[in-house]
Amino acid sequence: MFQFFKGSWALMLGMLLLMVGNGMQGTLLGIRGEIEGFSTFELSFVMSAYFLGFLGGSRLAPEMIRRVGHVRVFAALASFISAVLILYPTLAEPWAWVLGRVMIGFCFSGVYVAAESWLNNAATNETRGKALSLYMIVQMLGIVIAQGLLIVADPSGYVLFVIPSVLVSISFAPILLSISPTPAFETTKPMSLQNLYANSPLGVVGMILLGSIFSAQFGMSAVFAVKIGLSVRELTIFVATFYIGATLFQYPLGWMSDRMDRRVLILFVALAGSGGALFGWLFSSSFGMLLIAAALVGATSNPLYSLLIAHTNDFLDTEDMAAASGGLVFVNGLGAIAGPVVTGWIMETMGPSGFFAFLAVLLFALGGYAAYRTTRRAAPSVEDTAIYAPVMPSATLVAVEVAQEVAIETLLEEDEAQQPLM
Repeated sequence: MFQFFKGSWALMLGMLLLMVGNGMQGTLLGIRGEIEGFSTFELSFVMSAYFLGFLGGSRLAPEMIRRVGHVRVFAALASFISAVLILYPTLAEPWAWVLGRVMIGFCFSGVYVAAESWLNNAATNETRGKALSLYMIVQMLGIVIAQGLLIVADPSGYVLFVIPSVLVSISFAPILLSISPTPAFETTKPMSLQNLYANSPLGVVGMILLGSIFSAQFGMSAVFAVKIGLSVRELTIFVATFYIGATLFQYPLGWMSDRMDRRVLILFVALAGSGGALFGWLFSSSFGMLLIAAALVGATSNPLYSLLIAHTNDFLDTEDMAAASGGLVFVNGLGAIAGPVVTGWIMETMGPSGFFAFLAVLLFALGGYAAYRTTRRAAPSVEDTAIYAPVMPSATLVAVEVAQEVAIETLLEEDEAQQPLM
């Protein structure tokens, strides 16, 4: 592992800077949109636009990389990100921010695809699982650090837009100056959604619901915080708490998932998250209670992504696991596009508390569907289940395929170990 980190520290540093820039701009737009007089519904379209661009980028970036290579795609898209970040305060109109967010989402998706393929190329079979875990931790850390940087300047000015632009620009240097020659780039032909649903209905339905849950959390938590009157400092702590909770509970839940029926664990995790969201809805007037609610929602909603992937793998043959990645990422992306818009409409209708109400309903629906699926098919034995590999809900197809490779390699190793010696 030390050898892997020695060879990839520049990539991890660059990704950390990119995640700080991305985490800042998402929260900052929620704050600045309120200052500019945007309605909650207008801001919901701004936030949703990122996921529309991200889904488009995840589909088109692989072909772009095949045509011109990782380095050119990474440098070009990161340059666009830096430019759009600077343009936000100069074009403070909802339509301009929607277009900017589509481009930002597209570019970040392409940058992640390039970086994650470099990551996969740098890892060996022995280090790939640990590399994926380190990458996820770097992503979470970047988002948390981003929230702290939002208190260094006035959100009504330009400085907070300049900082993420500079960070994204700086992120090029460690990556492009130290990356080894461009690796070959291939993605697996995706399984059809019909076949994917036939193999794992809970995987497909859960991913759609979770896409809406995560995008509402990622996109609208800052808007909610602004609407209920939190200060900038309180807002940044509130948003960061979602990701701190996710980081703390990712591995304990993963450990549990490898030792029990994952549908039952998904049921209880989703219901716990729904309870946390309901808690936030009922006690939104107390900042301390809001932090508890955010920690519970983050601690459950983020690990559910990896749980659903692992559950889907439990009902697939080893050779089909990688092919399932494309379908899972796609349906998650569709749900993510809808999440902020529906959340914004609910918040306009019933007030800011609609943010937590929407999360509570979706998480309860996910738990309820998991309970229903436990009655439709027997669970595989624990010995026959795939390994849990931690992945963020914002992962691209490449990262999910890396997680699938980890699961496949582990299963193959276990099969070999069980073979009788001749």
